[in-house]
Amino acid sequence: METPSHQSISGHKISVIIPVLNEAGRINSLVEHLHDQDSCGDYEVIVVDGDPNGGTISAVRHKKVKLMVAARGRARQMNAGAAVASGDILLFLHADTRLPDNAFQKISSAMGQGRYVAGAFDLGIDSSSLAIKIIARISAWRARLTRIPYGDQAIFIGRNYFHRIGCFKDIPLMEDVELMRRIKRMGDKICILRDRVSTSARRWEHEGVIYCSLRNVIILNLYYMGVSPDKLVRYYRRRKE
Repeated sequence: METPSHQSISGHKISVIIPVLNEAGRINSLVEHLHDQDSCGDYEVIVVDGDPNGGTISAVRHKKVKLMVAARGRARQMNAGAAVASGDILLFLHADTRLPDNAFQKISSAMGQGRYVAGAFDLGIDSSSLAIKIIARISAWRARLTRIPYGDQAIFIGRNYFHRIGCFKDIPLMEDVELMRRIKRMGDKICILRDRVSTSARRWEHEGVIYCSLRNVIILNLYYMGVSPDKLVRYYRRRKE
């Protein structure tokens, strides 16, 4: 599964890689959610904690989970998980995101076509707010138009291809966008499945819908204009604080 021209592969093993930091309160419900998935075959769950004390992984109750500590930073944590993954497909999942029903089967089917090297789901946000629902729809349309999904859309990618192109770039912000843009520049195809993930609305509810949305748009456009992620993350963290 290194390039779209390779033959289709059946019976994929999926490695679900979850970068976490201070998520002890929700990690077990996520692990149970994954084990409730109707898997089309073998899969594994890898939780990578950015806390050197392992505050989140120490709370994991399920025994069939690989637990790791890595240097803090989502890109570093996901790369560390990918380094020990044994699956044919890597699925990078945020701790506050839930997959649609039969997600593993849908991922395996999409990647087995041989046309795509990576993909993601449509974005859904777990909220009854009309404004947040509109934001989710706009984000889904944007991802379909640009073929550049965000990390909270549950990005999946062939393991061999991921390592061959250099994994996530070690940057503190925009690692998901950078990877997807790199794939597009190489001329390879990214699949956006119409099934929706369900992502927590906690960011929008905590920071405010208008502020959070505008900040994300501004940061994305500054990144496209060439502002380095190291500068953007300082602005991002300062404004959150």
